Amino acid sequence: QLQVVESGGGLVQPGGFLTLSCVASGLASGYYDIGWFRQAPGKAREGIACFSVTRSGGSTNYAGSMKDRAAVSSPAKNVVNLQLPGLTPEDTGIYYCAVRELMSGRCVVSPQAYTSWGQGTQVTVSS
Repeated sequence: QLQVVESGGGLVQPGGFLTLSCVASGLASGYYDIGWFRQAPGKAREGIACFSVTRSGGSTNYAGSMKDRAAVSSPAKNVVNLQLPGLTPEDTGIYYCAVRELMSGRCVVSPQAYTSWGQGTQVTVSS
């Protein structure tokens, strides 16, 4: 059974650095996309970045607003980390990780594209 678990959230001071980790277990194949999303209070869920595992290795994709700020990496099989520097209170929200099993070639940062979701981890940026 596919399971997705996020970790690393919590209270962060403005200007701080965030590192979140996503672990996907129970994957049936070696090809998948893992995406990172967030949902601020009262707002729709939005895409941040994603990592795609293909035959040629890995590739990344970013939402336009996050292209010059966020970074995703895969330090181990079935693990994708998200790094976000320079946090502001506007970065407060629930951060989600999601997985879809296919060889996409290039992942997308649209929430509708993903089928398996983690429970989310709360990130609060406040002094």
